[in-house]
Amino acid sequence: MSATRRAAVLGSPIAHSLSPVLHRAAYAELGLADWAYDRHEVDEAALPGFLEKLGPEWAGLSLTMPLKRAVIPLLDEISATAASVEAVNTVVLTSDGRRAGDNTDIPGMVAALEERGVRQVERASVLGAGATASSALAALSRICTGEVTAYVRSAARADEMRGWGERLGVTVRTAAWEDAAAAFEAPLTIATTPAGTTDALAAAVPDRPGTLFDVLYEPWPTALATAWAERGGAVVGGLDLLVHQAVLQVERMTGCAPAPLAAMRAAGEAALAAR
Repeated sequence: MSATRRAAVLGSPIAHSLSPVLHRAAYAELGLADWAYDRHEVDEAALPGFLEKLGPEWAGLSLTMPLKRAVIPLLDEISATAASVEAVNTVVLTSDGRRAGDNTDIPGMVAALEERGVRQVERASVLGAGATASSALAALSRICTGEVTAYVRSAARADEMRGWGERLGVTVRTAAWEDAAAAFEAPLTIATTPAGTTDALAAAVPDRPGTLFDVLYEPWPTALATAWAERGGAVVGGLDLLVHQAVLQVERMTGCAPAPLAAMRAAGEAALAAR
């Protein structure tokens, strides 16, 4: 049967994206045989034209870099969650032709932590200061009752993180990246840096670590995640985040809830193992 409802992930580069695997697994489990989900290489310059060509068969879009901020002026509305970090990773295309932006990364982080029993912490650490770090602060605004320490490489990044903290209602203290091993004293550490950045910190994991949330999913496990698990600490990985945010996307785009978390995770694990 040809698809009567369509969705896709957009970004540049996009070939590596696991989103099609996750969403298609959800459609199969939900019996949505007339739904299709694809990937499209779209950069900031091409985004307006792509959106204009979408027909009524389109239900939604997942957005990755570099489109999460670029899409905002092209939308009719955005959720408070997306506005809080100026980043949209989900666009729901409504039956009346409106484009509604949302951010499922933030509640996805919260859900991934909750799944591992982390519902509230008294303090936390964040490694890095990029776009994912601001989402981490937004997630921590929901579960952290005390101070968050952000470990950064420059004074400019420190200013940015403190600014995000003020905006999100989180008390943020900044520290130099050279002191990042001290992050592990907190009950929760969220690593938001690119692949390889935290490898040198693996030797500094304490004997009784708390919870590590490492947002990478490839390569996995990271050296830090491996060392953490070897010392008995709880580890939440990038695939956990990817699956939980995709669950929320599926529910918003299809109207079917709950989305099949287990089937989506199994599909993602199989796809990564095959790479």
